[in-house]
Parts: sequence; C-alpha cells; structure tokens
Amino acid sequence: MLSAFAPGRIELLGNHTDYNEGVVLSAAIDLGVTVAGERLADGRISLASAGFEPAEIAPGQPLLRTGTWMDYPLGVVAMLRADGAGVGGFRAEFSSTLPVGSGLSSSAAMEVATAVFLRDLFGLQLPALEIAKLGRRAENDFVGVGCGLLDQVSSVFGRRQHAIFLDCRTETVERIPFPAGVDLLVVQSGVAHALTGGEYDERRAQCFEAARRLGVPALRDVTSAGLSSAPDLPDVVRRRAAHIVGENERVLEAVGFLRAGNIAAFGRLMAASHESSRVNFENSTPELDLLVEIALRQPGVHGARLTGGGFGGAIVAAVDSQVVDGVGNEIVLEYEKRTGIETRITHCRIGDGAVPDA
Repeated sequence: MLSAFAPGRIELLGNHTDYNEGVVLSAAIDLGVTVAGERLADGRISLASAGFEPAEIAPGQPLLRTGTWMDYPLGVVAMLRADGAGVGGFRAEFSSTLPVGSGLSSSAAMEVATAVFLRDLFGLQLPALEIAKLGRRAENDFVGVGCGLLDQVSSVFGRRQHAIFLDCRTETVERIPFPAGVDLLVVQSGVAHALTGGEYDERRAQCFEAARRLGVPALRDVTSAGLSSAPDLPDVVRRRAAHIVGENERVLEAVGFLRAGNIAAFGRLMAASHESSRVNFENSTPELDLLVEIALRQPGVHGARLTGGGFGGAIVAAVDSQVVDGVGNEIVLEYEKRTGIETRITHCRIGDGAVPDA
C-alpha cells in the first residue's frame, strides 16, 4: 500500500497573471489531498472518495471525461499514458482536508497527489516541474479548464513558511521567506466557486485581446505607463489589462517587501489587488468585497483579498498569529449578521509541498 499527499494552495498575489505569462506569489498550505492504494494485476482502475460514487474502469476501456471529481485523477492517467508511461491497473482512495469550493485548488492538489502516487507506484521518472506540468495538462486537455501552472507548481514546490514566486514565462520557481508570526486566515463567502463557468474563459479571452491590440506577445510585456498611453482600447479590455499589468507590478514589489520582512507593506498590496479585482477584472462578488472590508478593519490584519479565480469562493487575510482565532470569529459574526449567510473560517499555516526538497 502506497500513499501520497499534495497540499492546496493560497494565491497571495498575482490574480490571473499566470496565463498572461506574468509573475505570481502563492503558498502551499497545511491542508490537502491524500491518495492511498495499490496496483491491480487485472488492469482495472478503481477510484473511490468518501461522499462520492466510486468508479471502476475496465482494462482497455477508454478514459473519458465524466464531469465529476474523477476527471482530475483520470486526466493524469490519460496524460501519462499518452506519453507512453507504463501506468497499469490500480486502486486508489482519495481523502481531503480542503474545504470544497473555497478557491484553495483542491483540483490541483488531487492532480499532483495522483501524479506522485503513480510515480511511486509504477516507478516512473517524473521530475518535480514535470509533475506540475502534467497536472496542468490534465486540467487543460482532459478536464477542459484553461488554467495556468500556478496551482500545480504551488502544490509541488511549497516549503514551510515560504511563499512561492513563479515566473510563468520562464517557468522558474523561487521560494521567498514569509515573515514569522503571521498566519493566513481563509474565510469562505458561502458563494460557490466554479471555474468551469464561462467567466474564467471570458476573462482569459479579454486578456488575449488586450495583448493583441497592444501588439505584444502577452500582457507581461506591458507596463502601467505604457497602458495609460495606449489609444483606442475598449473600456472593458483596458480594465482587464490594467488588472493584469498592475498585478505583475504588485508581485515584484511584494517580493522585495517579503525579503525585508515588511508585512505591513505587503498587506497594502493585498488590499490594492482586491480593489483591482473588484473594479478592473470584475471577478469579485459583493460577498467577497464585504469580507475584505470587515477583515481590513480588524486589529492585527495586515491585508486581505480574494484568493483563487474569484467569482465566489473565499478571501485570504494575513493576520498576526496571536490574534488570528479572535479575528476569524469577529469576521464570521459580522458577516453573518449583515448577510444571513453562514460561513466558515480556515486557519492555515504555510506548509510543505508534495516535493519539498526539489
């Protein structure tokens, strides 16, 4: 019996910059997906997860998208087999400590956990970055979501009390120390987070349209000054570009602040990021905006913003460790009083990734 664990991730800064060849700051957390199982000599694939219908794929049966949770591990198997890897039959049971639909990337954690599990089970040669790329391919080509590399890289390369700096153009990864004495508080909005809806693809297309009109390969190549002087951009396209360009600049600033241990300045960038999501990218919701507003008024909160793709899900706040539980309770009480929506808080610590020594 073998097992593998891959964490979820929190996007700290760099909202939607990944598919624009930009830069991102994220962190693996101490919650994630575990898969355990063994080989099956008869070639069957048997998948199970608590609370969901199990599935069994017979030997020789094609791997087809089901529209369920199984697509994430099946996509990994399909990509490995397409590469000629010798992945035979196996039984796998999945369990998760990640809150569902909260923007903490349970899908990437499941993909990465599956890849590490199959690597060990079948003796495959899969370097750390290839594990991340494999998960992205599974999500792009099998599940049908056009995500970038951020979620999978964070799940693979995380390290305790370090942020992950990813350059999505060069696909290089650097770990940046995160200040001690600061934890992460995730607060769910109670609005379902679902990137398979049309909003994600629409924003992606608008970003590509902005780059085309600006005559650059990607919005990574545009500065705020260059964007402000660009003529003839439709308002919505300009605002989408402004968000991405600003996010790239905020990430680069934030790296310097983290290295200097300046969590207050880092927190101000988080708040600015959320405001840009609200106004320019329009991937926030009234509920997320309210949570950020409440969080930023709490003593000991340095910054707060939506995390993940948006359109629901959760916010993340950087909070002094000694007050994090009290802050969480205050946010929940006020939010539920003002909206009538029951919510849930998750106190996260920055943890190790699936391949922490890579």
